[in-house]
Amino acid sequence: MARDVRDGGEEAPAFFFHLGDVVYNFGEGQYYYDQFYEPFRDYDRPILAIPGNHDGAVFGDTPDTPSVKTLTAFLRNFCAETPGASPDAGGLVRSVMTQPGVYFTLDAPFVSIVGLYTNVLEGPGVISSEVGVYPIGDEQLDFLKEELARLKEPRSAGERAVVLACHHPPVSADSKSGGTAGLAKDIDKACQSAGLWPDAVLSGHAHLYQRFTRAVDGREIPYVVSGSGGFSTTPPQDVPHIPWTKDDYTLAVEPIDDYGYLTVTVDMTGSPQTLKIAFVGRDTATEHDAVTLDLSTGKIVPPA
Repeated sequence: MARDVRDGGEEAPAFFFHLGDVVYNFGEGQYYYDQFYEPFRDYDRPILAIPGNHDGAVFGDTPDTPSVKTLTAFLRNFCAETPGASPDAGGLVRSVMTQPGVYFTLDAPFVSIVGLYTNVLEGPGVISSEVGVYPIGDEQLDFLKEELARLKEPRSAGERAVVLACHHPPVSADSKSGGTAGLAKDIDKACQSAGLWPDAVLSGHAHLYQRFTRAVDGREIPYVVSGSGGFSTTPPQDVPHIPWTKDDYTLAVEPIDDYGYLTVTVDMTGSPQTLKIAFVGRDTATEHDAVTLDLSTGKIVPPA
């Protein structure tokens, strides 16, 4: 990633959007230097983030007596009131971020990224009470509906792409960190309410790379799981060889259990306007997989 910044020229990345589990296994501030600030010390661009389940997991002497309130360190490092040095950075020069919260929308020049916090459960991701199943409110689901409704007009006018980011994957073929049906239903509910489907859905959590194509409302939406950026990678668990389909999702490529990260490029000047998502190998800078979406048709561009 630092190489992309150093050698990218006009194509260099503008920022990094972290899909969660900034620190692992536990979310206290004592882990931020070794697992965040030091590894990213050469990445000279802003870093925004949504929390993963491990960012919200804090413990004391026993799991029932947490040493600090959940997300305290994440809020201190990513949702500060003003820019400045973090006490967790060990003297390294990187400002804290001033995100408005643990779920928020980033409006960049050509893309809006709606980031969600899918809470602390190791298994399912949660953004609402799911009609009383979980002891949380529905504020985040309401936020998603409102943001998609707000973005409908600029998306329809061809002014920007819309990307949804969440830590837990709505869909996964990997049995170890399987997809979350309730989360997927909540996202669909918000999209149907707003009358807008995102151009792509990005998630992490599962320690490997997976890419699905979802056919919905005449569109082809890439659902990309990219959770092998740092801590460890794991082989796919019980994943059948493609073709693999579930409901209206199709596994587009064999899962990849290699370290890597995503590059996302939005081109609003070309004809057609496009959104490209690539999974890049950490050591080789090789694109292990890539998908390009025609933003005008909502269809995936066939590979050349």
